[in-house]
Amino acid sequence: MRLRFTFSGRDQSTRREPISCRARHRAANFATFADDAPRQCAVAAIVSTGSSRRFCHRFATACAAALLPLVPLIALIARSRPRVRLRTGALALLTAGATLLAACSPRGQPWELTNVSGHLPDLDFALTADNGQPATGASFRGKTALVYFGYTHCPDVCPETMARLMSVLAKLGPDAQDVRILFISVDPARDTPAALHAYVGAFDAQHARGLTGSDAQVEALAKRYRVAYQMEQRDPNGDYEVTHSSAVYVFDAEGRARLLATDHDTPDAIAHDLRRVIRGTT
Repeated sequence: MRLRFTFSGRDQSTRREPISCRARHRAANFATFADDAPRQCAVAAIVSTGSSRRFCHRFATACAAALLPLVPLIALIARSRPRVRLRTGALALLTAGATLLAACSPRGQPWELTNVSGHLPDLDFALTADNGQPATGASFRGKTALVYFGYTHCPDVCPETMARLMSVLAKLGPDAQDVRILFISVDPARDTPAALHAYVGAFDAQHARGLTGSDAQVEALAKRYRVAYQMEQRDPNGDYEVTHSSAVYVFDAEGRARLLATDHDTPDAIAHDLRRVIRGTT
């Protein structure tokens, strides 16, 4: 198979041996980044170590929107098989990102998850909900939203992520009533509203909502939040898998992007930070 990575519009495909679905998801987490983000962020990190916070912030503002969501994702791909040629570059960018975050992030109680406040767009979309009715980002104002891009035929990563989020809700106790899980399909051809309704309902019909749309709608939304996905080759039966990013985006009750969770973040860590978002603490 071929995994496709895109930097500044240039296709940098790399041939790899057959790998597991989980490994493909981790590889997808490293795809579709902003133009020249590695160079800009590396420069910002170097300058920040010997300059004032105000000067550092000017560089951080230029690249944080591209870098902050990538720091935990870079760690995922960097720990994958050594055959991935981007391993060295991923580690270098991760180090630069850590330096930048340490020097330029506001002081305060640290978050367990990755803080993306101010660096990702607000929750805004127009899709079809699992009840067949139109749904927008505004439909979920007043609730803390956990946004996950997946698909109902996913063999492992998606059900594991949903199960982990169920554990998070259990740990939240009464605060869970203020949370909604938005499962956005990256496989609209198969994920009809009815299929999504059955899927999310099997986990938690009260808190989880399935969302789908046209190919163009899903593609535009994925691009908005830097989510990478790709349909794999069909098998002889016509079935296929979809490789996709596996992060969970946390939006507050006002629809502002606040945190990013990966499969390396424990339910305890997610619940801890989620409770702070729900209660409006910093």
